[in-house]
Amino acid sequence: MSRVRGFALALGSVTLVSAAQLGMRWSMTRLPLPSQWLSTFNSGALDLAALGVVSLAIFAYALSMLCWLGALRHLPLGRAYSLLSISYALVYLLAASLPVFNEHFSVSRTLGVALVIFGVVIINSRRSNATSTRNTP
Repeated sequence: MSRVRGFALALGSVTLVSAAQLGMRWSMTRLPLPSQWLSTFNSGALDLAALGVVSLAIFAYALSMLCWLGALRHLPLGRAYSLLSISYALVYLLAASLPVFNEHFSVSRTLGVALVIFGVVIINSRRSNATSTRNTP
């Protein structure tokens, strides 16, 4: 049960950090440089929706970190850390699929994502007690 909870928390972290990345990308294409935010805000031209999405993305990062800390409590670091790679694949797939990001699929990127996912599956499909049985006399 602890392992299931660890996987759930790790996947929650992946989902939140992926949403945060997409939110940041969407917002930063609509906002001026951060050094210009105050002057733009004073002129009334600052896109408040984009600023709100940046704020939500930062909050999602914070929640992601809490999920990650919980995952580390229940999973070995090697397994948990490999699950973070899923966020790279998820961000790529969503950014290329959703027209708002104006990104495109490519054969090399898609192959790279497939290899990452394949690696995560391999790392997490082995038995967790395999090392403990090898080290017993």
